[in-house]
Amino acid sequence: GLHPEVGECILSGIMSVNGKKVLHMDRNPYYGGESSSITPLEELYKRFTLPDSPPESMGRGRDWNVDLIPKFLMANGQLVKMLLYTEVTRYLDFKVVEGSFVYKGGKIYKVPSTETEALASNLMGMFEKRRFRKFLVFVANFDENDPKTFEGVDPKTTTMRDVYKKFDLGQDVIDFTGHALALYRTDDYLDVPCLETINRIKLYSESLARYGKSPYLYPLYGLGELPQGFARLSAIYGGTYMLNKPVDEIVMEGGKVIGVKSEGEVARCKQLICDPSYIPDRVRKAGQVIRVICILSHPIKNTNDANSCQIIIPQNQVNRNSDIYVCMISYAHNVAAQGKYIAIVSTTVETSEPEAEIEPALELLEPIDQKFVAISDLYEPTDDGTDSQVFASRSYDATTHFETTCNDIKDIYKRMTGSDFDFENMKRKQNDVFGEDEQ
Repeated sequence: GLHPEVGECILSGIMSVNGKKVLHMDRNPYYGGESSSITPLEELYKRFTLPDSPPESMGRGRDWNVDLIPKFLMANGQLVKMLLYTEVTRYLDFKVVEGSFVYKGGKIYKVPSTETEALASNLMGMFEKRRFRKFLVFVANFDENDPKTFEGVDPKTTTMRDVYKKFDLGQDVIDFTGHALALYRTDDYLDVPCLETINRIKLYSESLARYGKSPYLYPLYGLGELPQGFARLSAIYGGTYMLNKPVDEIVMEGGKVIGVKSEGEVARCKQLICDPSYIPDRVRKAGQVIRVICILSHPIKNTNDANSCQIIIPQNQVNRNSDIYVCMISYAHNVAAQGKYIAIVSTTVETSEPEAEIEPALELLEPIDQKFVAISDLYEPTDDGTDSQVFASRSYDATTHFETTCNDIKDIYKRMTGSDFDFENMKRKQNDVFGEDEQ
């Protein structure tokens, strides 16, 4: 595997557990490529070529650990399951994110996390609340294997638009459900069968039920801890890591990968996983993402002084095709100096002036001490790896959670091994190595 993004690190951990011989090379001196955390703060200023160094008021540089691409983990989501099943959680400490908020008519509202909150919420009127509650009960009881729970909805053919109609839900509630609960970035989901959306809302509620404040978790010291955790896991199973290894060429023979050349030597392999930057001829550009890292000296207004939160601005609310996300963490996660907050705004670029597109989000964060703007290209593989045995991951999208990355991991796993990724099977293999009693 080349360039251990979080996804590649997870795959190398999983492949090692499955008895494959894994070599992990990275041209960087640190784990995690694009998704790495930058420390100390001076390094962030350099990375974004700012002329000055951080002012005294920013505190000690080494108290900062800034993720270039922030992602929260769903408490009951796929990544946390992968972490639990692969035992990586031994090395990590998580904190629950304090709240999720949604933008409506220029203001932000807390996404209700309990029935009491839902009934008190200003997101909708009284009658709408009753209908919404009926809808949530329907979703909670829905079981794709038990037609008695369908109430006339066919999970394979009824569209989500029709499900909303059935419960007579208004546009604001639809925006909030599709974007803040089901976490879709666009409205394309409305016209496809409703099963995936129902499952996404279930995942949200189940994740929420685990900790109560929000369904999201974030590791202390930032996401850079994730690839390191998987690296340790891979090592337990005999995997090898090499950092600071430049890759000169990917060696092919008869259209199939046979090795990777670095500093004059060839490491032979049967399969290769890498990020798109290593194989420009096997990927295509699929758009751009803008991310703005903002350092603040205050919590975000109207979030009840939360020291971590997510804000979703549904596209409809700001006349766009895709949502704008804000992900905020702070000194409470050991990623910033005492009393400092890091808010990262991201969205899919839709115009020739990306910075103007995120204005509504920046307004919510004022005053901002320092901004760091990055616009990056998104790539997706054009080669599925069947013949070449080269498997490219997708670039990170604008979402602020890891579920899309997990889908990509499962997809690569299937293309590599020919079988579906099976958590239970992983668990059994773990027990063989660690013994039952340590679980």
